[in-house]
Amino acid sequence: MATLNPTDLFDVRSLLTEEEQMIQDTVARFVDERALPLMGAAFDKAEFPMQLIPEMAELGLLGSSFEGYGCAGLNAVSYGLICQELERADSGLRSFASVQTSLCMYPIYTYGTDAQKQRWLPAMAAGKLIGCFGLTEAQGGSDPANMNTFAKRDGDGWVINGSKMWITNGNIADIAIVWAHTDEGIMGFVLEKGMPGFEAQEIHGKMSLRASVTSSLFFDEVRVPEANRLPNVVGLKGPLSCLTQARFGITWGPVGAAIACLSEVIDYTAERKLFGRPLAANQAIQIRLADMARRITTAQLLALQLGRLKDAGRMSPSQVSLAKWNNVRMALDIARDCRDMLGGAGITVEHVAIRHMLNLESVITYEGTETVHQLVIGRELTGLNAF
Repeated sequence: MATLNPTDLFDVRSLLTEEEQMIQDTVARFVDERALPLMGAAFDKAEFPMQLIPEMAELGLLGSSFEGYGCAGLNAVSYGLICQELERADSGLRSFASVQTSLCMYPIYTYGTDAQKQRWLPAMAAGKLIGCFGLTEAQGGSDPANMNTFAKRDGDGWVINGSKMWITNGNIADIAIVWAHTDEGIMGFVLEKGMPGFEAQEIHGKMSLRASVTSSLFFDEVRVPEANRLPNVVGLKGPLSCLTQARFGITWGPVGAAIACLSEVIDYTAERKLFGRPLAANQAIQIRLADMARRITTAQLLALQLGRLKDAGRMSPSQVSLAKWNNVRMALDIARDCRDMLGGAGITVEHVAIRHMLNLESVITYEGTETVHQLVIGRELTGLNAF
C-alpha cells in the first residue's frame, strides 16, 4: 500500500502546474534554510528579521502577482503558495509580504498614475522601499468607514489630520498608503517618511505577531502634494479591494502554519514514550492527528479552488470570506491542540506550536474578524445585511 504524505493526504500538489510546484519548492527551501532558523529567536526578542527582506526580494516574493516594474508576474495560485510557505515560518513573515504586495503595491498598481507606478513599484519589488497600509483606527475596527482621519484640499495639495492603529510595518516603512475622508469621498494618499507632522510609534508589549513591526501612525497637519494622491478610485471600494487581495493570501498562509504544527507533533508523538509505548500509539492521539489532517486537507482544497477562481477572474469577495474564516479557524484550532499534545515543552519557542497559536490569534482578527466573515456569508445566503 502506498504511503500518503501526512500533510497532503489528497495529493493537492499534483493539481499544481510544474511552475507552481517549482515556486513552492523554491520558497520552501528559503523558509527551511534561512527563515526558520531565525524565527524562534525573533519572536522571543520581538524583532522582525530585516535581513530576510533582500532575499525575499531577490526571489521575487514582493509584488509577485504584478506585471512589469521588476515584478515576477506570477499567477494567484503561486502567490498563495508563497504565502503558505512564508507562514509556515511565521505569520509575521507572511504579514510583511502581504502588506508590501497586496496592501501597498496593489493600490499603486491599480489606482495610481503611470508616474506613481514608475516612482514606487520597482523599488518596492526590490525591497528597497517598504510600505505600510493605514486604514484601521482605534474607534473603527470592523467599520472601516468610521474613520476620523480627514484630508482637506489646500492650494495645489492636501493637508491630512488624524491617526491610524495596528499598522504592520509602520516603523520600518518608507511610505504609507493612507485612506482618509475628504469632502469628495474617501481617498488614498501616499505619505512619505519624513513629511513634517507624520509620525510612527511602534506598539510594544504584544503577545502575538512578535516577529512583526506593529505601529500607530499620527498625522498632524501633514501636507501632501496632489502627485501623491491615488486618483483612480474614490470611496470604500479602494481600501476594501486591497483587503480582498490581502485576505486571499491569508486563506493560504494559515495552511502553512497548520502544516508546521502537525509535522512537528507527528514527530514528537512518535519519539516520546509514556507508559512503555510512543504517544502516537494511543487512540486519543491518533484521532486528534487524523482530525488535523482532515481539516488541513479541506483547507488546502478550498484555497486551491479559490486561487483557480481568482486566476479565471471569477473570484467573489464572499468566497474569500468563507475561505479566510474556515482556514484561519482550522489553523488556530490545530495550533492549540498541537501545543497541548506537546505538553509542557509546548510553551517554549523551541517548538513552533505556541508561536503559531499566538500569531493566529491576530490573524483571525485582522483583515475582517471571524464574525464579520460569518455575516458576509449570512448576507450572501439571505440577501439581508445583519451588520
